[in-house]
Amino acid sequence: MNLSPKGMDSLRVLSPTRILWLNVTGSGNETAPQLAADPRITLMWMSTTLKPMILRAYGTGRAVHRGDAEWPALAAHLPDLPGARQIIDVSVTLVQSSCGYAVPFLDFRAERPTLKSWAEGKGDEGLRSYWAERNATTLDGQPTGIEDLS
Repeated sequence: MNLSPKGMDSLRVLSPTRILWLNVTGSGNETAPQLAADPRITLMWMSTTLKPMILRAYGTGRAVHRGDAEWPALAAHLPDLPGARQIIDVSVTLVQSSCGYAVPFLDFRAERPTLKSWAEGKGDEGLRSYWAERNATTLDGQPTGIEDLS
């Protein structure tokens, strides 16, 4: 199981049954190989403001890597963020909501600029080196597919 919070302008709803999100570089790279082993995925949103609610989209997903033929067409739907390493393409089969009565109130202040600044500072070659060193395998040593960086 992979629990990975997302931020930035990295998600697009293409239709009632299709969602894309841009997976940017992080310290780990668990989502792509987990989807290759078992394509089931759940995306979750929760309200942290006035109305308590949790929304989940269930379906199957696949990782599209930068070297894949589909990358340019899918990337056209998403912002050009530094450090983008995969696009997760989700086919939604079920959407459910539930109460969020226990979700705490949290106030949004701003997006954190740290990841974008870090990736811009690394540059393309620095990111490729980082991917090779830190993102080529999962925590348990499975390949992530990021090595095909063409």
